[in-house]
Amino acid sequence: MELKTIGMLAVIAIYLIMMVVIGVIYSKKNNDVSDFYLGGRKLGPLVTAMSAEASDMSSCLLMGLPVVAYLSGVADAGWTAIGLGIGTYLNWLFVAKRLRRYSVKAGNAITIPEFFSNRFRDNSHLLLAISAIWIVIFFVPYTASGFAACGKLFSTLFNIPYLPAMIVSAIVIVVYTALGGFLAASTTDLIQSIVMTIALVIVVFFGVSMAGGLDVVINNAKGLAGYLSLTQIHDQATGTASSYGFLTILSTLAWGLGYFGMPHILLRFMGTEDENKLKLSRRIATIWVIISMFIAIFIGIVGYSISKAGHIPAFTDSSQSETLIIKIAMLLSNHGVIAIIFAGIILAGILACTMSTSDSQLLAASSSVSHNLLHDVLHIELSEKASMLVARITVICIAVIGVFIARDPESSVFAIVSFAWAGFGASFGPIMLFSLFWKRTNRNGALAGMLVGGIMVFVWKYLIKPLGGIWGIYELLPAFLCACIAIVVVVLMQEGKTSGLGAVSGAADTYWSKNKGRSAEGKLVKITSVLGALFIILSIVLCMNMK
Repeated sequence: MELKTIGMLAVIAIYLIMMVVIGVIYSKKNNDVSDFYLGGRKLGPLVTAMSAEASDMSSCLLMGLPVVAYLSGVADAGWTAIGLGIGTYLNWLFVAKRLRRYSVKAGNAITIPEFFSNRFRDNSHLLLAISAIWIVIFFVPYTASGFAACGKLFSTLFNIPYLPAMIVSAIVIVVYTALGGFLAASTTDLIQSIVMTIALVIVVFFGVSMAGGLDVVINNAKGLAGYLSLTQIHDQATGTASSYGFLTILSTLAWGLGYFGMPHILLRFMGTEDENKLKLSRRIATIWVIISMFIAIFIGIVGYSISKAGHIPAFTDSSQSETLIIKIAMLLSNHGVIAIIFAGIILAGILACTMSTSDSQLLAASSSVSHNLLHDVLHIELSEKASMLVARITVICIAVIGVFIARDPESSVFAIVSFAWAGFGASFGPIMLFSLFWKRTNRNGALAGMLVGGIMVFVWKYLIKPLGGIWGIYELLPAFLCACIAIVVVVLMQEGKTSGLGAVSGAADTYWSKNKGRSAEGKLVKITSVLGALFIILSIVLCMNMK
């Protein structure tokens, strides 16, 4: 092994050891499952902001956006970033404070499914069960994408087989997450956001230097048809540009809708210590997200010029180009001891992107299984010590499934993240907004929106989108709209009206209970349960086979 490789490995090892140490430290502060899953609502404004956005960005920041920009230019990556930036700001502005306040009033809910169940007084726990299962379905492939990113990093860097590299990375993430819980994940996310920021800055300045200067980067980009346009997209295979129309722009901007339904981000709002400091958190989070995303896009543009200069290979597909920043880091390591340290920081930054999301996803999925399904739905009573043990075992089991899905090194990180993002945005986003802003929203409306939104993501992606043309839009947009329509239609069919949060001030007398009796509602519950189970099985099969 070369000296430079040992040096980069040492930097990465120090970083990983720090994460595990933090997990060990915070393991002693988890007295019950509430501490493990929500940290006792003790997060300060800086940790709330940076942990939310670090867990949000995931491997997409350093292995997703730069890839899209490298291959096709500014339009696709740029509109995605604009949509995400707007979504970030609006989520903090409209959802954060209300969710923090009402999650306490709604039975002191510590998970998103529990909040929905308490908010709508769902005594059948059907809403809680389905929302918990959706979390598992969509988070498992999302987590798998993070493991895949880590595997590609170590496989490329140390020339070792992808599978063992990916498994070792997953083990490290699982160790500190299972030990330290929410507080460990949030604290490490803050550190990881700092590492990610340093990595972005180093890559930009070194990349521009290796490309021959900023003028060369811009001129090379201008030489490609549609590369710098927001209304055209570059086709690398033919060297031509195609139109990036209004419908496509609208579809891409829809990425921002996903924020309203992201459990690992929403949990940060619920876990903050003081709701009055969320305004400061919003400013910090929005500024960091916007700057980091546009730097990531610029890295993709710079990467093309570095390839053209012959310093790194020219990439032709997304799977290859996801190693762009890894190649730049290895190039940097050829310039002395200090450069080796900086290269190690860049590689640690890629790990940070991945780990900051994977730990949060593992916790959210674990809480859905151990707390919501086992305790709330199946009514399995456990002691605090046993509950903590079950929570940690659940983290491990979900990670094992994620490792199985991520076993294919050719799987696309960006494609998996895109699908899971749509799933959460459509199944949870509309319900979250309606539950906080429309008092008349009831349990049946929420149930309809959750099922329609989640199912429509699969229907659109696998049945409608392949038709192409106007149907080829991102599945999040139509699924989100269909969920909203379903909620409104079902609620308007109900005759009663609520007066605020159901869990706080009473629930409405619904059309079903008032006019059709309990038997009709019971049939509705059974039919919905069967249909939900069928679609859940289909969802798992499709996720297991998705690349």
